Amino acid sequence: MSTSTTGPDRAARTARRPVQAAPRGVPQSPLEESGRGTRWVVAIVVVVAMLWTLVPLLWMLLSSFKNSTDVTAATPQFLFTPVLDNYRNLFTGANNLWPYIWHSVLAAGISAVLAVCLGALAGYGLARTQMRGKKHLAFWIISTRMAPIAAIVVPLFLIFRGLGLIDSIPGLVLAYLSFNLPFAIWLMSAFFAEVPPSLEESALVAGCTRWQAFRTVILPLTKSGLVTTFVLCLVFAWNDYAFAVVFSGPNSQTLPIAASQLVTQTGIDWGQLTAIGTIVVIPMMLAGLAVRRWLVTGLTLGAVTGE
Repeated sequence: MSTSTTGPDRAARTARRPVQAAPRGVPQSPLEESGRGTRWVVAIVVVVAMLWTLVPLLWMLLSSFKNSTDVTAATPQFLFTPVLDNYRNLFTGANNLWPYIWHSVLAAGISAVLAVCLGALAGYGLARTQMRGKKHLAFWIISTRMAPIAAIVVPLFLIFRGLGLIDSIPGLVLAYLSFNLPFAIWLMSAFFAEVPPSLEESALVAGCTRWQAFRTVILPLTKSGLVTTFVLCLVFAWNDYAFAVVFSGPNSQTLPIAASQLVTQTGIDWGQLTAIGTIVVIPMMLAGLAVRRWLVTGLTLGAVTGE
């Protein structure tokens, strides 16, 4: 004789029955399936962006070790005998690249250091000052960085010619500061805004002056911002061509000018051009890799405040 199961007992056994998980690799829910598809799209975009960036740099590096026949061959040469002729020709005879390198190091390095020092002072004042129109002032500062170079190069040329700064390293430094300093002020003010004012107030209560509180408390906390600002200003100045071609001369020409001189009416020396391109790119890549920890931290913290 069969016994019937009542409704409550059947419901209780159904509630106690364990829920079986989906097999591995099968999405648990539509939301997880959507998230997995998004990750695949992001991965594909990242791979394409890396190939878009790295393949030209790798091809330039390989071409710099090719002879004149292989580098201008109609069919790309992937297997070749490496030679150092292109680099040797850059540093011997009339094509001595050392003065150009020295001018680039001086102009870019000094301008980046000055931009960080002045930008830190001005950015700290902008972040801590409470006044009407503060946001408008911050926007005006960064808007000077957005101005096209063609709009300011003629007035700067007239000023520099009157001051005797044409064809001089100080002239290049001041020219680079004209577009690095607004960027440094705007970026450093965002980093200083991230630091709670209570920290420096505690230092002031402990007997520190405003300068001592800034130097011993605030600056160490914004180390990532200082490194980020310095590296970006250095890269901008190192790669500049527009200001260098206008304000430099035989005594102050930089590496981008040396690269442009390889393009002549008789032809283009592709071997030496790829070699000098490698020399221009590698120092900035090494600088970025050396400070990548502070660089990534700086770009993901203070730079997104929108101040």
